[in-house]
Amino acid sequence: MAILFKHFRLKFLELIPLILLFFISLNGISVIDLNFFTVSLHFILVYYWVLREPKIITYGFIFLAGLINDVVYGIPLGCTPLALLAVSSIAAYARIVTVRRSLINDVVSFIPALLIGNFVYFLALYFSDFSIDYLYLFLNSIFTLIFYPILWIMFSILIRVISVN
Repeated sequence: MAILFKHFRLKFLELIPLILLFFISLNGISVIDLNFFTVSLHFILVYYWVLREPKIITYGFIFLAGLINDVVYGIPLGCTPLALLAVSSIAAYARIVTVRRSLINDVVSFIPALLIGNFVYFLALYFSDFSIDYLYLFLNSIFTLIFYPILWIMFSILIRVISVN
């Protein structure tokens, strides 16, 4: 019985990133929008978990969470999934190329992922004749990059807890 409970607890800990991905998609909090700063949690979550543990958050779940996010925010369908899949593809490439994993390496490789992800998002919105706030998108990129190390530390602790069990 104790082995069954330990196995259940381990599987639940592995599902926390996936539950978090769909939770922020369904509640519309994928972008934390305060007065002067906005942070895109989707980009950080997808990048980190595709980089570290790609078996937990797969591309199908990323696409579905992006579609849900588009419906919640009322933007044209496919804009967010395309941006998230661009970020996840860069994370997959960085996972293959990276020899030593560290915060500095992850932040440096997160910069092009963030820029390309926001560019894909911008293009998808532009070609669907949706109004775009350029300053908002720029500030979102800056503050998402600043906020990445904080979530990197929290997710690293979660990975340690999962691997210990």
